[in-house]
Amino acid sequence: MPEGIEVGDIVELKSGGPDMTVNSIGHTSMSGQGPLSAWCSSFDKNAEEKKGTFPLTSLKKKES
Repeated sequence: MPEGIEVGDIVELKSGGPDMTVNSIGHTSMSGQGPLSAWCSSFDKNAEEKKGTFPLTSLKKKES
């Protein structure tokens, strides 16, 4: 897997931001081609779930 990121990993954007959990990884295009993206979720300070899709190349795995 590019970037060494797998489903279940805790990641953050390379530019910073909250810790997120990777829920799934795949292509965002209907053709199934192009760069891989990760569907991630996190919680804000009010414990509300936030979701987003990010290119794998924009994420880094958090050290445990």
